[in-house]
Amino acid sequence: MSRLATVEIDETGLPVPPPELEQERRVALFDLTEANSFALPPPAPEGPYGLRLSQRGGSLSFELACPEGQPAAAFALALGSFRQILKDYFQICESYRDAVRHLPPAEIETIDAARKAIHDAGSELLQARLEGKAQIDLPTARRLFTLICALHPGGV
Repeated sequence: MSRLATVEIDETGLPVPPPELEQERRVALFDLTEANSFALPPPAPEGPYGLRLSQRGGSLSFELACPEGQPAAAFALALGSFRQILKDYFQICESYRDAVRHLPPAEIETIDAARKAIHDAGSELLQARLEGKAQIDLPTARRLFTLICALHPGGV
């Protein structure tokens, strides 16, 4: 399977993120480029690919290029199907941040397990939504879902 060599975010139209969100974006980008598995279906050229992500209205656009720079593929995912899972994820993250400040470790672990379960569900939804457009493994889906979350401060 091929991979993503670079990942770039088109921030046109996105609000300027607060420093902590900007840090989350940087970490998500780093993690994604360090380890991933990403292949386009035939007849697309084989990677590695450069990925440019952009948000346009209610869609997340994927623009992929070959190492030489020529376009390899472009497609968009409507974010509507992610709305509820993103909302749930942001709510559980807020609960987790509050728990860290006020609750004992056992309760923090319970909330963290729920947070991870929602993140996994979002990752699996992303894999399903990319069916026929790109093949990714679960760790790559997890990293991409983290990046999608980092692009949406507070929800969609």
